[in-house]
Amino acid sequence: MSKLQSPRGTADLMPQDMAAHRHVMDTARATAGLFGFEEMATPIFEFTEVFARPLGESSDVVTKETYSFTDRGGEGLTLRPEGTAGVVRALISAGLTQTLPQKFFYSGPMFRYERPQKGRMRQFHQVGVELLGPTSPLADAEVIALGARMLDRLGVLKNCRLHLNSLGDAESRSGYREALVDYLTAFKDDLSEDSQRRLTTNPLRILDSKNDGDKAILTNAPSLADHLNAASQDHFARVCASLDAAGIRYHHDPKLVRGLDYYCHTAFEFITQDLGAQGTVLGGGRYDGLVQTLGGPDVAGVGWAAGVERLALLANKAPRLEPPVFLISVDDSEKIENAMFILAQKIRGKGVRAEISFGRNLGKELKRANKLGAPYVAMFVETIDKNSIAIELKNMEDGVQETINSDDLDRAADEICKPYLG
Repeated sequence: MSKLQSPRGTADLMPQDMAAHRHVMDTARATAGLFGFEEMATPIFEFTEVFARPLGESSDVVTKETYSFTDRGGEGLTLRPEGTAGVVRALISAGLTQTLPQKFFYSGPMFRYERPQKGRMRQFHQVGVELLGPTSPLADAEVIALGARMLDRLGVLKNCRLHLNSLGDAESRSGYREALVDYLTAFKDDLSEDSQRRLTTNPLRILDSKNDGDKAILTNAPSLADHLNAASQDHFARVCASLDAAGIRYHHDPKLVRGLDYYCHTAFEFITQDLGAQGTVLGGGRYDGLVQTLGGPDVAGVGWAAGVERLALLANKAPRLEPPVFLISVDDSEKIENAMFILAQKIRGKGVRAEISFGRNLGKELKRANKLGAPYVAMFVETIDKNSIAIELKNMEDGVQETINSDDLDRAADEICKPYLG
């Protein structure tokens, strides 16, 4: 029998990995709370149209990367490849479009069938925020500021650069699309296979091509900024002004586009050089037409998502668990084990971490206590007359040992917890 492994593009999160993930998610959740965003969650799978309609039937996500299937009832379902469409669907389903604005934070696994790479697997995890309702450029600046604050609290912001661009409104993009297609058509045979396909489906996505030949062709391509109408220019200028006022530094990147079809106006990414070519750790933008695309009213929206795996690779080390009181019994007598078990419950009841030893070799158990960083070890032994139990409390730092009366386990718990609780 071959060795069992997790499927390609997935990974087990062992305790040290889970601690790093939890650190990222807890930091993101707490930061979102500072900005008034409340946590919510959507199903891991949705009806396929929830993603196919807003993401674009021709997008790479829909055509190449979704995990889609038909269930036993004949319904087409898709594992969520991103979070925004599901959040917007939930907004409509819950009838919340009449009570705006809505500010949501979410976290959880996403799924895309793509080549696994550093910090991005086929099952990966994201944290994200969505601000639904406001059309103001200040809303764009608000979610960008939230992202910057979260990255800063993780110790990541100093190694990132905020890239910012305007995709304009529908009118601006329509005019630019024509100019871009006219320019690229002359180089059609020299474009990469993906870009040739996108030329007739979603030419703006060619701007995001990683192909060196495409990049060279795009050097002299028309600029989207030159095709923005007055309303789009004003929106972008006000976003920039708000970021300037808050001291949030950014780089205007005229070739920045987002990978999903529903974006308009502001697009942004926080990019690092510390993860190789795939350096985006947080990205998002405005998506004013998405709610209508999914059958709801005309509701504006702006938000972002960040990859937990990538942030975990970059973030400050996750805080370790509080070192425990380590309880040891080298005797398997029921009386001693029960006393140790009861005392552990009393210590935990005071909010102090306690770990019970299941081994009988004192030397090995003391080594394990050291590995856990336990400052104190409580050793349970029978008295010489075997009529009672003694608790030997050892300070692992200086080796000083004292005996605690086990007749009153409440008092013993008080004594043991005193150094922890002050």
